[in-house]
Amino acid sequence: MLTVPDVALAPLLPILIVLAGALSSTLLGFWLPRRTLTFVNLAALVLSGVGMVTLWNGGESSFAGGLRADNAALLLGLTILVGSALTLLVSLDTAYRARVSFPEFDAMLMYAVTGCLLIAFSGDLIVMLIGLEIMSLSGYVLATLQQSRRAEEAGLKYFLLGAVGSATLIYGIALLYGATGSLSYAGIAERASGLTPANLGILVAGALLLLAGFGFKVALAPFHQWTPDVYGGAPTSVSLFLSTVVKVAAFAGLLRVFGGALADAPGWQPVLQVLTAATLIVGNLAALFQTNFKRMLAYSAVAHTGFLALTLLGQPDLGGAALSYYLLVYTFMTAAALAIVAALQRGEEGMEISDLRGLYHRHPAYAVALAVCLASLAGLPPFAGFFGKYLAFQAAFQNGYVGLSVLAALSSVAALVYYLRPGMLLFMPDRTPAREYAHGQRPATTLALAVCLAGVTVLGILPNLWYGWGANPDIWRVLAGR
Repeated sequence: MLTVPDVALAPLLPILIVLAGALSSTLLGFWLPRRTLTFVNLAALVLSGVGMVTLWNGGESSFAGGLRADNAALLLGLTILVGSALTLLVSLDTAYRARVSFPEFDAMLMYAVTGCLLIAFSGDLIVMLIGLEIMSLSGYVLATLQQSRRAEEAGLKYFLLGAVGSATLIYGIALLYGATGSLSYAGIAERASGLTPANLGILVAGALLLLAGFGFKVALAPFHQWTPDVYGGAPTSVSLFLSTVVKVAAFAGLLRVFGGALADAPGWQPVLQVLTAATLIVGNLAALFQTNFKRMLAYSAVAHTGFLALTLLGQPDLGGAALSYYLLVYTFMTAAALAIVAALQRGEEGMEISDLRGLYHRHPAYAVALAVCLASLAGLPPFAGFFGKYLAFQAAFQNGYVGLSVLAALSSVAALVYYLRPGMLLFMPDRTPAREYAHGQRPATTLALAVCLAGVTVLGILPNLWYGWGANPDIWRVLAGR
């Protein structure tokens, strides 16, 4: 008897709208200027966000649960859309100078966003893998779009190491299927308990390979080697996208798999604990010795990966809520810092930290905005970065990871050094009159910065404006589709 496939349109609609934006950039780029297409894509992101809001509390799914528009997916999907919109806004002012002002930039970015949303909405490993590959392949192209040796080298490193990460992840998926006989998160979670010793060993091996594969995507040490070179070599607007949107999507996949399908599986928690500790140490120590501000932010992103990974070691309800809040705050902080770099730098290699000296006396608004971002990245109150780190520490601490929580707190104190150093230089008198920054009006970047600063400040003072939506335990208890 022929079975009619379960293809509900409503949960697909936010993804299809973004895909339509990508196709419009691909097809209409022959006739329309790139800036027009960027505004079309911004409208597509807004419409997709509206679609997600209308799906709240609907719990709808499609393809027999292979794609799920539950509240967890919607929270993470909205964060992905916010980061994507910020990237497009910044690119309006900086793409021409970075030599990426052509429709292919917008097309590849929107294809990547489509993949990111598929990961967040995934209900099984196949949909997650399809989204991951769409995101990764588009990211490789974005990193190399600028015709320069730095971008080509960055893209090649990203591609080679990303391919290794993808292969490792696919091998892990194969082992999980061999152990449980299922690819859906719900099926894996149901069958993970009660396995024979042989199948249990296969399950643990598959889980560890999946963890390593995701480790490449989120830049967990020792899988972080590509991060400083790619962030430093790619155009700054691309670095902004990779460090925010791609990281959010990869953590969405980690949360789906390890907070849902493999939440009760043994073996992966001690390994993630070691990787998190190594990431905190390596990221913060390496950032201390950087002289280039863009590379410092790259190692800062590695360190924040460690803080974000703490949430995965907590109980799914507490850790999931902490992760959704921290990811949004992290997107605002990092996007604002890189937007300022993109606006002021005279070359895509970024700025030296010493170049920030006296910025307040030349561009006071940018200096104050960057100071706020650095304070929030360092975790200083009353900004949202403080509450994000507090929630991450709380999630791990309450689940018994006391030593790791103490290490995270100590590394957060050490991070004050490399965040406050450029923060102080911003307001010092500059004895180098010849120091020059890029000039010109940047209204789109100013709007993006205003949104980021409002988010960092308001969510720090009133965190429940976002955290309250994710604090409902029922949101995270259905991660495996149970």
